[in-house]
Amino acid sequence: MPAVNDHRGAAPNPPDLSVRLGPVRLANPVLLASGTCGYGAELADLLDLNRVGGVVVKGLSLLPRPGNPPPRLAETPCGLLNAIGLENVGVEAFLRDKLPRLRGFSTRVIVNILGASVEEYSAMAARLDGAAGVDALEVNISCPNVRAGGVAFGTDPAAAVAVTRAVKAATGLPVIVKLSPNVTDIAAIAKKVAWAGADAVSLINTILGMAIDIRTRRPALGNVFGGLSGPAVKPVALRMVWQVARAVDVPVIGIGGIASPEDALEFLMAGAAAVQVGTATLVTPSAAEGIADGIRRYMADNCVARVADLAIRDMTDSP
Repeated sequence: MPAVNDHRGAAPNPPDLSVRLGPVRLANPVLLASGTCGYGAELADLLDLNRVGGVVVKGLSLLPRPGNPPPRLAETPCGLLNAIGLENVGVEAFLRDKLPRLRGFSTRVIVNILGASVEEYSAMAARLDGAAGVDALEVNISCPNVRAGGVAFGTDPAAAVAVTRAVKAATGLPVIVKLSPNVTDIAAIAKKVAWAGADAVSLINTILGMAIDIRTRRPALGNVFGGLSGPAVKPVALRMVWQVARAVDVPVIGIGGIASPEDALEFLMAGAAAVQVGTATLVTPSAAEGIADGIRRYMADNCVARVADLAIRDMTDSP
């Protein structure tokens, strides 16, 4: 990894990797992204969960969901299309069967929630409020609003505000709103949800895309469209994180194509307080652990004391 002396002075040995997402303190800025790590404990034999900052569990709904018909995954040259359809066991099974296993780890547990109406989001937040072992909620607003003809909550500023307010009113847990990139101005949506009370925002969710199987002359996914993730989306995600970090006063969590310490450092330099590792985990289950180690090495080599010191404050900043 390249060494750059930024003249910040001597850093602690080791440097301080802890970060805060509102009231939640993470031991380091690397989290496992929702939808790519199951309910967290499934990866316990493949990486040390206590060495990542947190686990964002698979999106949960009030009732179990079967997901979309197969095929549900399609590889692309630089990423992955998925149309899982938010398959999950439902909140009651999670609380009964999944959450107890996570309580044995020191890592933070963030529960990703979803719904088809504002009322469903509110009910999910209320049900998880006070659940032992849950440290925060991540609100997936890329879901379709059935009362608005299927328009995603995250593409409608008024709907995004309504969900954020409803969740905040239903829980005392910190609330992270996960933003959709499928909008014209993501910074404007970020400002709206921050104004509505979000403690932090995470971005980006997947970018809508598709693939066609030329052998069958049919869409490669049973649902036709899917969410694109992986290295292909990183430049787009990085640009959006840069814009949002300069538009809001709440912590920003960067997501999108992070597969190495260098990738994560770019997001932290763009203004993210933390990052989530997603598709890379499907390739290398221990990727997040290695990324956290790489950030630590870079900070030590470059005399950076705290993660926040990595951020580019303005365009005149230089090493």
